[in-house]
Amino acid sequence: MSVIPQTPVSEIKITWPKLPDDFVLPDDPVENTEHPLLANALRQALPPALVEEALIVSNFALCAAINNRILCKAPDWMYVRPVEPWPHPYPRRSYTPHTEGPVPLVVMEFLSDTYGEEYSVEFQQRIGKWYFYERVVKVPIYAIFQPQTATLEVYRLESDRYQIQTTNADGRYWIPGLELFLGVWQGKGDNRTGYWLRWWNAEGELLLWPEERAEQERQRAERLAQRLRELGVDPDS
Repeated sequence: MSVIPQTPVSEIKITWPKLPDDFVLPDDPVENTEHPLLANALRQALPPALVEEALIVSNFALCAAINNRILCKAPDWMYVRPVEPWPHPYPRRSYTPHTEGPVPLVVMEFLSDTYGEEYSVEFQQRIGKWYFYERVVKVPIYAIFQPQTATLEVYRLESDRYQIQTTNADGRYWIPGLELFLGVWQGKGDNRTGYWLRWWNAEGELLLWPEERAEQERQRAERLAQRLRELGVDPDS
C-alpha cells in the first residue's frame, strides 16, 4: 500500500479522494499491547469541549493519494476537529483530509523496541511516516513517544518542515489548538504501571482520567462525612 513508482519530488501530485468502500486496508496486528492503553488514556482525559465534533482515533487509516495511488498511514493516535458525525450504520475506517474535514491537528507514534518508519523521510520506493505527515498531509504537530524510556519528542510544522520543540520548565510541551500541555507521567492506570502521556491545562493542573476523578470525588465525600461526624451529625441518617 505504501509503494509508489520512483518519482522526483517535484513531480509528486497529491490529491484527496475518499477511500473507496472496496479498498482493502492492511490487517496489521497491533505492535504492542500497551499502545491502545496509551492512546485511550490520552482521549479519556480530554475535556468534553475538545471531544465534541472531534475524531480521536488510534491505528486508524489517514489517507491521501500520491500520483493517483491511494496511500494510507495509521497513526497510533490522531486528533482532528471539527469533523461531521459519521452518518453511516457501519463503522468508520478511514479519514481523508480536505475532503472529509480539516487536516489533523496532532498525530502521535508510540515506538516499540525496534524503530519502524516513524522517522522515515523516504518517498521514492516507499513513503515513510515522517514524510507522509510532514510533506503530504502537513500535520501541524507530530509527537513520537518511547514508553519504555519515557522519551517524548514533539515536532511542529514550521516553513513546511518539522522543527523539534522545547519544553517548559516542567518538561512539558505546549500544544497549540488544544491549548494544553503534553508531557510524560509515571504511575499506574488501567492495570498498567509505567510511563504515560498526560495532559495538563494552561495553569499546570493535571487533567484526570475518569477513575482518578471518581477517586477524587470519593475522597471528597469521605472528608465531608468525617467533618459531619465531628459536628455530631450522622451523614448516613
